[in-house]
Amino acid sequence: MNRKRFAAVMFSFIMMLSVIPALAAEDTRVIEVSGAGEARSAPDVANLSLVIETHAPTAEECSNKNAALAQKVVQVLKDKLAGKGTVETGDYSLNPDYNEPGPNQRPRITGYNAQNTINVETTELMLLGSLIDSAIAAGANRVNYLNFGLRDDTKAREEAIANASKDAQAQAQALAASLDVKLKQVVKASTVPEPRPIMPMARMAMATSMNASTPVEASQIRVSATVMLTYEIE
Repeated sequence: MNRKRFAAVMFSFIMMLSVIPALAAEDTRVIEVSGAGEARSAPDVANLSLVIETHAPTAEECSNKNAALAQKVVQVLKDKLAGKGTVETGDYSLNPDYNEPGPNQRPRITGYNAQNTINVETTELMLLGSLIDSAIAAGANRVNYLNFGLRDDTKAREEAIANASKDAQAQAQALAASLDVKLKQVVKASTVPEPRPIMPMARMAMATSMNASTPVEASQIRVSATVMLTYEIE
């Protein structure tokens, strides 16, 4: 046998060997299922955003007035926290106010408004009502938002994945029973990337008396997961 013919025979033999596993894989019967799971955890951190809004005839007066109130609010919040959280200034805006012009009239500037945002993060959730009341008393006009979160959601996410896996297994068993087949080993398992839990908004009610603190009720954090399982069946 010459070299060319020998090489052709060997090539054909190698190609046949490579096809055999592929054919075997195609003959493997599988079912695929997905399971959903959820875990809930009490929040351990809160984010509070307060807004200071001022109005004045001139831009300079409006800005100065807002800055003075912002400094006062920041100082009050820091005193209340006593090192148990952070206080930072956020968005700031200064815009003219306009009148409502009549027909064929051009709007004119009647004054200016400034808005300054103060953001607070703390793990002392029991202080939230007092923080809100103190900030409002110092000059803040409104609560922009108050929400809760987890500093580390690893444990909750692991619990959610475990619950999703149990759900997927139960679905696989039910599906196999309905198809009159038997489950064998899991040949593939994966999790679907889930978004980080959205921090829920707090439920608040303003205090009904000057001596009462604004009550704040924290919502539990929900962490979800999805697990995909592929079973070999017989």
